[in-house]
Amino acid sequence: MDVRTLQKPLKDRYRSDPASSRITLTARGSQVDAPIACSVDIGRAAYEAQAHAGVGGAGTAACSGDLLLGALAACAQITCQMVATAMGVPTRRIEVTVTGDLDLRGTLGVSRDVPVGFESIRLRFEVDAPGATPDQLRSLQEKTEQYCVVLQTLTKPPKLESDWS
Repeated sequence: MDVRTLQKPLKDRYRSDPASSRITLTARGSQVDAPIACSVDIGRAAYEAQAHAGVGGAGTAACSGDLLLGALAACAQITCQMVATAMGVPTRRIEVTVTGDLDLRGTLGVSRDVPVGFESIRLRFEVDAPGATPDQLRSLQEKTEQYCVVLQTLTKPPKLESDWS
């Protein structure tokens, strides 16, 4: 697949009409029968989510932390694959693993000294590219991290607003 050819008309349109590059994504959580679960609809698919077993959930579906780490893994994986393809870096395999640590005492309000949320998140890129030069691999890393939307969003959080109606 030639990613540059695929993206050229999009880049040309975005350069000539910057407003056409702006999109809005929406995810909607909806209540289900149990207070420890919900349905998440992203418009093209719906997913079941549950509270983590460590806070009383059943542990049979993804928790919100899983979904966050999964979004980061998916974005990093696809970005790295697309960048490698666009750069012509010959790869046999690219695999991204994302792990995160959190202390559930914060979520459950057991300790006010423990923050709610992830304390650390780690990305591990396994790139099997025996024909790539060290310069190509450095550039692949730099560009992947630069263009990964979820990584950049977590690194430089956007303004968040909350509206209750």
